Amino acid sequence: MKASQEAPEGAVRFVALGDSLTEGLGDPVPGGWRGWAALLADGMAEAPDRIRFLNCARSGALTVDVGTSQLAEARAFRPDVAAVVAGANDTLRGSFDIDVVTARLDATLGGLSADGVTLLTACLPDPGQMLGLPWPLARPLGRRMRAVNHVVHVLSERYEAVHLHAADHPWAADRASWSVDRLHPSEVGHRLLAYEFHALLAARGLAVGEPPRTTPDGPPPSRAASAWWMATRGTGWVVDRCSDLLPDLLRLAAAECRHRAAGSCAALEETAHRSAVAAVAALSQARHQFPAAAPSLPSGTNRTGIPGAACAAEARLASGTTPMTG
Repeated sequence: MKASQEAPEGAVRFVALGDSLTEGLGDPVPGGWRGWAALLADGMAEAPDRIRFLNCARSGALTVDVGTSQLAEARAFRPDVAAVVAGANDTLRGSFDIDVVTARLDATLGGLSADGVTLLTACLPDPGQMLGLPWPLARPLGRRMRAVNHVVHVLSERYEAVHLHAADHPWAADRASWSVDRLHPSEVGHRLLAYEFHALLAARGLAVGEPPRTTPDGPPPSRAASAWWMATRGTGWVVDRCSDLLPDLLRLAAAECRHRAAGSCAALEETAHRSAVAAVAALSQARHQFPAAAPSLPSGTNRTGIPGAACAAEARLASGTTPMTG
């Protein structure tokens, strides 16, 4: 959904960055997709003419896309509030690198925070589990998603974002919350995301309109719709992923099987955890070494560029004592 740059004085400007989840896939409306961000926008102001909403999210977007073209478009919109929900697509690529993902998310959130924007973030459910993949394939994807979620948790604290622990919500385990592809929320799922974000914003006095309804406009997807999606679009999605992710995923699955046979799966969890810890710790080291390269800092930050509440988290990360959560 595009929005005019013109807005009445005092109107709230809300922009959304991300991938297909934020674009609205799974919540179809005439002419395209709606999604949780558009539903949330409707409840952020007392009247429709007091909100201006721009959705920059695009299907298939990686963190590099969010941090370049989407970020430029979002900053030009001069938002008051920005949602940044990204990283899941990166976990579904053979090129996945938690250090790269961390740096890109930090640059995106840091750039918007430097503009004085209120940030919305979320951690996401495990895609392998949602797709119902066999354990040798699902566990490596779940490990990657937990690593990304860990980074998002810490960066959300650093930039004082309004953070939704979506991975832990009961709706994530409810099949009715997911569309036929089992990767994107259904209309119900999008409505629940919007409702939860609205509650968090309202608690801060940043959403003053009516909360989004959680009841859908239409029925949930049928078995026939699920079969049709797999026949017309799902097969293509699998083929695309097979050419990119599958070779790497098979390697990870083989390692998973070896570690399970040896009873050493905990070593894989520990390695993933330490990689996420090191990725965030590297950001603080870079700030100390190249302070001039960091974006301008919002008020209330200390000389390291980290809000006071996040300093303890950084110390825990550096010591490797913070558990990785979803």
